Amino acid sequence: MKKILVIDFGSQYTQLIARRLRELCVYSEVCPWDELPKLDEVEGFILSGGPESSNIEGNPIIHEDIFNAKKPILGICYGMQVLSFQEGGKVINEGKKEFGHAELNVMSESNIFENIDTTIDVWMSHGDKVDSLPQGYEITASSSNSPIAAFQNQEKKYYGLQFHPEVTHTKYGIEIIKNFVDVCGVEQNWDASDILKQIEELVSNEVKEDNVLLALSGGVDSTVLAAVLYKILGDKLTCVMVDHGLLRKNEAKNVVQNLKEKIGLTVNLVNAEDTFLTKLSGVTEPETKRKIIGNTFIEVFENESKKLESINWLAQGTIYPDVIESAGNSKTKAKVIKSHHNVGGLPERMDLKLLEPFRMLFKDEVRKIGKAIGLPHEIVERHPFPGPGLGIRIIGEVNHERLERLREADHIFLSELKKQDLYYSASQAYAFYLPIKSVGVVGDNRVYADVIGLRSVNTTDFMTAKATALPHEFVEHVSTRIVNEIDGISRVVYDITSKPPATIEWE
Repeated sequence: MKKILVIDFGSQYTQLIARRLRELCVYSEVCPWDELPKLDEVEGFILSGGPESSNIEGNPIIHEDIFNAKKPILGICYGMQVLSFQEGGKVINEGKKEFGHAELNVMSESNIFENIDTTIDVWMSHGDKVDSLPQGYEITASSSNSPIAAFQNQEKKYYGLQFHPEVTHTKYGIEIIKNFVDVCGVEQNWDASDILKQIEELVSNEVKEDNVLLALSGGVDSTVLAAVLYKILGDKLTCVMVDHGLLRKNEAKNVVQNLKEKIGLTVNLVNAEDTFLTKLSGVTEPETKRKIIGNTFIEVFENESKKLESINWLAQGTIYPDVIESAGNSKTKAKVIKSHHNVGGLPERMDLKLLEPFRMLFKDEVRKIGKAIGLPHEIVERHPFPGPGLGIRIIGEVNHERLERLREADHIFLSELKKQDLYYSASQAYAFYLPIKSVGVVGDNRVYADVIGLRSVNTTDFMTAKATALPHEFVEHVSTRIVNEIDGISRVVYDITSKPPATIEWE
């Protein structure tokens, strides 16, 4: 299959490049700068940004095989700088950083800027900049801080952009990437059916006649994966759901029932609440909690697999944002945001081989697959729920008392969203438990009690997000219900922070 290869130099935006290509129905893959796959079907390369300086010896460079392929190259930020540096240009750092919006002035004709305004708002995030061009290159755009904000070598079809077209803050960013796709000559015809074919080939080639144990959380990713694997493997698939005591109200019962009724899957429900809560007792550090939950998950699944016949594989609904935020590939030098229980939280030793068919997919792509195989709307469009569950929505120590309060608060929030027809207007919504107390007045009595937070965000890729603008009256109503109905809660707050700088979850 013809594709565009995204070379990862360690940027947190790398996955957004791949996502934009997927939005254009172009098949793309991401690989580390020093681990190139076979290039037979690669029709172009996009070089990501990164945290390093391109003119310092020993930092990531463009592999010579990329140049030898003689295919179009688009360098973004660090990718532009290292392209210039390796082609004979000069990169400098004057101590003047450029972060945020900038005005780009297009100076000359370029395939990259075809049908684009001559003045556009772009998103910059860099310290270094190109000071002089290699031979055969010309400037195509500039900004106030970057006289060389874009360049090209038309003969080689090499292009450089100091700004980030992959982020939504750049006007015409998707059009710029599409223009590069056109330069590469790649058809925009990749869709959910192609993804399903790839997954079927992957599973068939890897698993063969082995049996697979699916770690089912009940969320969108693992549920869609269960349906896909069931179509491929049939009775060779066993679904196990662990009730770790960190689920939402009636979560386990509803998941098991829905999967049986809607898909025909039988789920083995394992009650491991005491095991998890015992190990989490007294633990407050977020990463430690995630590691404990991840390790315990695997221990439980390994124990369950031993009760079953010839289980060789553990399937997980890991998706690409999980991998990126956990800095799944250390060679890229990407920074760890948080360890996801199914990525960075995995123990080093496992008795089962991992099967992760969704590892390079985004949430919306998983949903497209779910729709393509006929899963009902209430399953496909369900709000995400993190594997560590309420364990990372309780800031500080996790215990039975806090869990019950949070469960009720979360239930009130989500049920009111559904009642007011606001649930599907948000991408993800939840309640969280703050590690502070607040003075309040309840029934004319002074109380000093705990605080519940509410968070609702809108996003397409779960890598960037904005707070949902819920009606004030609605938030006030939910707050009133929580304080009135749940003992030990004196105050409710609403989180309006975007991602970045925050993450969607609090831990």
